[in-house]
Amino acid sequence: MITLDAIGTFALIVGLLTLTPGLDTALILRTAAHGHHRRVWGVVLGIQSGTLVWGVLTSLGVTALLTASHLAYQTLRWAGAAYLVWMGGRLLWTTWRSSSESPQTEGTRSTTGAETKAGSGAGDTLLGGWRQGIVTNLLNPKMGAFYVAVLPQFIPAGAPHLAPGVLLAGVHILLAVVWACALIAFAHALRDRLQRPAARRYLDRITGTVIAAFGIRLALGQ
Repeated sequence: MITLDAIGTFALIVGLLTLTPGLDTALILRTAAHGHHRRVWGVVLGIQSGTLVWGVLTSLGVTALLTASHLAYQTLRWAGAAYLVWMGGRLLWTTWRSSSESPQTEGTRSTTGAETKAGSGAGDTLLGGWRQGIVTNLLNPKMGAFYVAVLPQFIPAGAPHLAPGVLLAGVHILLAVVWACALIAFAHALRDRLQRPAARRYLDRITGTVIAAFGIRLALGQ
């Protein structure tokens, strides 16, 4: 049986990991800042679905095989890197293209397009956010490597791995959801400023740069 001390120590480790600014933070903040209320919760659910999958696979020993197989790990690493660079590059390209438009066109977009995105626009879907969140999480082999390195240390020797592994992954998910709620509340509090076209462009550029940088780092194996 897993002890409370082990759960507490694991919670401290993953809590610090959750608070560290990274890809998930950038993705949630950007989606929330755009006023995509349904999509941002889809992103949160997708990321945490991926975390649960990594926890289950690690408990079953599957991720250990992944990290042990050079070909499998490299394939996942390159797929994840390509996806992140593509997603970040698309954000950057969109912002640079919009900034080159005339002020009149931009003004039209700010009164119509922003309202669409802030409400129930085509991109504001729970399923779309969930798909983006889970793909981003599952294509990050470092998540699997982290769970392989950390999770088994907190599971008692000789005990079944699945139930304790899912429990610990649940602790990680709980902390991550709490942090996501704080990020969404922060973005909501600043929504008037963040909904301005210039602010949205800068936010998208920052987010796109962060995501693309993570992809490049992943490709370089750092």
